[in-house]
Amino acid sequence: GELPVVERQVRELAARAEIPMPALWVVDRPEPNAFATGRSPAHASVAVTTGIVRAMDERQLRGVLAHEVSHIVNRDMLVGTIAATIGGAVGFLGDMALWSTILGGGDEEGAPPVGALLVGAIVAPIAAMLIQLAVSRSREYGADRTGAALTGDPEGLAAALETLEAETARMRPSRFGGR
Repeated sequence: GELPVVERQVRELAARAEIPMPALWVVDRPEPNAFATGRSPAHASVAVTTGIVRAMDERQLRGVLAHEVSHIVNRDMLVGTIAATIGGAVGFLGDMALWSTILGGGDEEGAPPVGALLVGAIVAPIAAMLIQLAVSRSREYGADRTGAALTGDPEGLAAALETLEAETARMRPSRFGGR
């Protein structure tokens, strides 16, 4: 029974955003979750779990769906792929520096340069991770902004985030056993 509500809202939001209707998927899982994917607005999908549909009222669900449609509008999957590629390249360069230093580089006494080891082993992997995290956070904030504009109801998304936090905390097992 969840699909008609989700489909109607995504159809309305896609029309407002002037993108083609994305493919819809409802995943029968209790965890409250939603995501969008696809290489372009013409090849996009939105997925929601039954858990998020049950946990939220229509206003909150509209805010979540607007956020996901905004990821499509903003081409966040493409941006994320580029960020991951750049992060991977930085990590690869760090690995190259590390291994070339260990296996072949060195001064006259044969000791590898400490700076190259430091860059290869510590700085490059951290830089790669920070690039990916910064891009990911900025895309999430952008989707929040675009989603709020799409619905004209930023409080709906804010209420959805509060519900999502409460549901996630409720479902998280306690460290001391039980829920």
